[in-house]
Amino acid sequence: MIGTKILEERKSKFNGDLRVLKTLGLGTYIQANGLTQSGGIVETFWKQTLKRIYNSELIINNCLILGLGGGTVAKLVRKFWPDAKIAGVDIDPMMVELGEKYLGLDKSGITIKIHDADKYLSGKFDLVIVDLYNGDQFPKKFGNEKFLRSLTKNKQVIFNRLYYKDKKHEAEEFGLKLKKVFKNVEYYYPEANLMFICS
Repeated sequence: MIGTKILEERKSKFNGDLRVLKTLGLGTYIQANGLTQSGGIVETFWKQTLKRIYNSELIINNCLILGLGGGTVAKLVRKFWPDAKIAGVDIDPMMVELGEKYLGLDKSGITIKIHDADKYLSGKFDLVIVDLYNGDQFPKKFGNEKFLRSLTKNKQVIFNRLYYKDKKHEAEEFGLKLKKVFKNVEYYYPEANLMFICS
């Protein structure tokens, strides 16, 4: 893309090749193996998704983000619910570091835990966001019934799944699993993603 500037490149054992890019149209964003993980287009579809929750009657006092990445979702949650307590969990310290350095993650006033998401599920939340990818792979353990059931105590849970080519089938299968576990599962399709809003 014309006018694309590479700000930093790193190698992560969790997410592979990380690049921080800056373009005129999309601003600053972080890619893992060529797929945008934080900032840029990611901000656009999360904003659309969270607006749906914001426009509902749900009151958000606390929020847990599993798969914090560079902190795009945390920033948006803070914007919609300025007084909410927000905790973010990510397994990749490098991703969080880049988010703090380039995307203002350190200014979002959230509690950050460097941890594997399935080992960090204490407490009950008004909103849980599950955005767990290593590059473009959704780890299998986060699709198992035990993990999904552990989230049902929360008021609302949003799962982000990629939705293009072979990922479409994976996402649809995942949706069927969610329907067995949650009472309500709403499908929402922004960009090349499928969001499952569950309660």
